[in-house]
Parts: sequence; structure tokens; C-alpha cells
Amino acid sequence: MKDYQGYFIDLDGTTYKGKEQIPAARRFIKRLQEAGKEVLFVTNNSTRTPEYVAENLRNNHDINVISENIYTTAIATADYLRTIAPSKSKIYVIGESGLRLALEKRGFILTDDQPEYVVVGLDTSVTYAKLERAVLLIRNGAKFIGTNADSNLPNERGMVPGAGSLIKLVEYATQVKPVMIGKPEAIIMEMALERVRLPKEKVIMVGDNYHTDIEAAINVGMDSLLVYTGLSRPEDVTKEKNQPTYQVNNLDEWKV
Repeated sequence: MKDYQGYFIDLDGTTYKGKEQIPAARRFIKRLQEAGKEVLFVTNNSTRTPEYVAENLRNNHDINVISENIYTTAIATADYLRTIAPSKSKIYVIGESGLRLALEKRGFILTDDQPEYVVVGLDTSVTYAKLERAVLLIRNGAKFIGTNADSNLPNERGMVPGAGSLIKLVEYATQVKPVMIGKPEAIIMEMALERVRLPKEKVIMVGDNYHTDIEAAINVGMDSLLVYTGLSRPEDVTKEKNQPTYQVNNLDEWKV
């Protein structure tokens, strides 16, 4: 096993299950912190701010982290746009406060008046009018960015539509494929590596979902650790051509 300096860690299914704690994950993160490792939670959730996510981890899961330990698709989207667009560029956004604040903090202007970019993320208050505006702007030449391709999200009612469902609607109506940011795309991983200033050979991605967490690591050429506390199952993963670098039943099995 390599001596990794940095750990990118998924949230739901890996660090906790909804409101339920995963004690092995809490112990794992504490061991990483005591060993002086760089810990960054990399999540496809674009709706929440890093401050909110960190507070949830501290107050509800006894995991002592700060906002700088959180990297959302909202932050990754803003970071990516800064690499291709000047400050004060105009952006039309379908999304919630986490996404809007991330873009505003990077100096972008959020508007529906002749924007250069349209960014679509999860918006639980989305309306036909918002989607219509996004479609018309993209068809008129605005570049199309999607936060993440998650088709569904689990909640107490079941598997509800995720950001990917909204993005697919806009894609279908425009016949324009978006630039996608979140896992399993390489972009979020590249932006996160820049954030921690570590080479990919020194970082490992830890997650419960083969098709987001592990494929993201594979797509950027990083090592990965699949933990079977969430979505993926061993009998399904064995059928995949590209295997995770490591697999564990729970994070107590991982030696830092």
C-alpha cells in the first residue's frame, strides 16, 4: 500500500448515510487527521455551501472539519469557469444557494440578460420558465455547463430527481451536450487536485459508488478505495473491466 498524502472522500454512503452516522468513517477520518493527511470531502452536491456541509459533519456526525475541507460541484464549477472565462463574465444559473454563492464569490455576474454561459445544477424550486430560459439562451449561443450527472437522489420519500435529470431535459431540448463537472468526470478531480496542491500519485479517492467515485478516480488516473457501506455491491463491481485499486467492507479495515 502506498503512503498517500491526500485523501479525497465522498460523503453520503461513505462518511454517513443520510442522517445516520457511520462510526467507522468517523474513526477513519480522525486517524487521517492525526497522521497529518490532507483531507478533502469531494461531493456532487451543488446545493449546499461548504460552511453548511462542514457544520453538518461537526454537529451531526462528530467529524471535526472546517469549510476548507469541503469541495462541492458548485465550487468545482466556479473554479473551472475561472480557467476559461474572465471575471465579470455573465452566467445564467439554474441552481440553489450553494451554486449561486460559489459563482458570485469568483466574481461572475448572475443574469439572464445575454449571458455567455448557462450553468444547470439541482434546483428543487425549478420552474418551466427557468428551464425555458436556459434552453433559449443555449440555443442562442451560450455555453452549456452541468454540475453533475446524478439522475436521482435518495431521500425519505425514495429516489427523487437529481441534477442530471434537469440537465438531460435541457440537453434534449437544445441538442447541445454540456460540459459536465462532477464525478465521474475528470474535471472535479483536476480542480480538487489544484486545490490541495498535490500530484495525483499522492492522493487516493475514497467512495462507496463505483460509477461516480471510483470512475472519477479512474478517469483522472488516481488510485481509489471502494468501501462497501453504501451503493455499490461486490458482486456488481467484480463485473467491471477497471477495478478499484483497493476494496474494503468498512473503513476500519484501512491502515493509514
